[in-house]
Amino acid sequence: MSSFFSNSLANPRLQLLATAVASGATVASLILGYQALQREERLVELKSSIPPLTDSDHPLNKLNSFGAAAASSDSPADLEDARTQALAKRAQAGDYDEELIVEQLARNRVFLTPEGLTKLLNAFVIVVGCGGVGSHCIASLARSGVSKLRLIDFDQVTLSSLNRHAVATLADVGASKVHCLQRRLMAVAPWVKYDLQQEKFDASVAERLLGPWKENKGAEGGQRPDFIVDAIDNIDTKVELLKYCHDNSLPVISAMGAGCKSDPTRIIVGDIGASRDDGLSRATRRRLKLLGITSGIPAVFSTEQSGEGKAELLPLPDEEFQKGSVGDLGVMPSFRVRILPVLGTMPAIFGLTAANHVILSIAGYPLDYVPAKGREKMYEGIMTFVQGSEERLARALGLDAVGLKTPITMGDVAFLSEEMYHARSIISGIATKIVLIRWRKPEGSNMAVIGEGKQVQKCSTVQLGDLVCMTKEEAARHEKEIFRASKPLHEVYDEVTIRRVDARLAIAAKHQMYR
Repeated sequence: MSSFFSNSLANPRLQLLATAVASGATVASLILGYQALQREERLVELKSSIPPLTDSDHPLNKLNSFGAAAASSDSPADLEDARTQALAKRAQAGDYDEELIVEQLARNRVFLTPEGLTKLLNAFVIVVGCGGVGSHCIASLARSGVSKLRLIDFDQVTLSSLNRHAVATLADVGASKVHCLQRRLMAVAPWVKYDLQQEKFDASVAERLLGPWKENKGAEGGQRPDFIVDAIDNIDTKVELLKYCHDNSLPVISAMGAGCKSDPTRIIVGDIGASRDDGLSRATRRRLKLLGITSGIPAVFSTEQSGEGKAELLPLPDEEFQKGSVGDLGVMPSFRVRILPVLGTMPAIFGLTAANHVILSIAGYPLDYVPAKGREKMYEGIMTFVQGSEERLARALGLDAVGLKTPITMGDVAFLSEEMYHARSIISGIATKIVLIRWRKPEGSNMAVIGEGKQVQKCSTVQLGDLVCMTKEEAARHEKEIFRASKPLHEVYDEVTIRRVDARLAIAAKHQMYR
């Protein structure tokens, strides 16, 4: 072996090849090092060319009252803003002829009656989300007479916002959305008062952001919101907002997804429990049901279904993944990273529909929407069956079922029966006399026992990922064959059915965390 290496090293061709490789590596290292040095020099030069923000003459330090870079003092835009602000300041101080307000709102006054318009003029409305949907809603509320508006949004106007935003112009790109709306709408209805909250809504700030309107900071009491509009397009914060409103009896209407929609005749107002053909409404509805909220929240949603040739939710392109962590590409942590096709007209119709509901509700005008189908009795019947089934299973396992409690709520039943199984048997597809029952017989006990004597607590171990939807007749056969006779599933059901059920159970189990 040593002689082989000796002969190889003595070979002139191999020596020449080794020298060439070493030289190439050296040259490559020098080139890469030089390029890195050039990049570093350009970066330093770029940083040094940026004036420090501590410089009082830096334009970024000269922001106007709308949160955007200030224009020169003699520009037409700045003069127009100054005139608008002066007029609004007088109007909000009471120095504005009320007859002018009545004349501007004359058509609303005739339609809603003077009493209805007075209610609007005294109303306080909160809009959470000031993008395509929220901006059109806010503009309509301000034009219709609502005099106190709290606008909540953390975001800024971007160039891509202009295809659907109600009032933003090129000059507003980079400005906060809440300030942009105030700036533009102040010129339309100068008497409207705004409370601008440029921050992200979540459960931790709900009490403050959805709290009463106070004419003076620090004052006690204040006016509770007459209505809240949910125009959020993030599921987590949307659910947190609706849950807070539901728990605190705050009137709210929720706008669902306008993305990928194109048919304005399919947009309706209905109970959130009845919304169907939209990804955002489906995800929101499921999460709310798991929190025990099965109905009672009006929602604007579209019944339009996807089809061949229609826009669909687009995946993030591969080149975006190559830029680094996908999570870093979102506007904020935990917000979606995706390309959402939006026809500019549709968010406007969603927003105007929400505003229409708010205006009519506050003014006391009759609302004749098609009522949602009541399902509470069905849910109660299913809950009773689950309880009885778990008790019968416990006795079949030789356990004392007296006092057994089942950790399944009305929301769980609504979620499983409606969202997971679409109110149909997973076995036959029949939609009548449906119930929920365990799919597999537990290997040990179906009961957890805590304490003893009078303090004993017996609880079923059943979870979302254990229950399937069947008809009562199918469930009776299932109990007899699977629970009492202890037959394996493959002796009772075919492989296709078993795979279908297992796939559905896996989806249900993933939602356990949202209960």
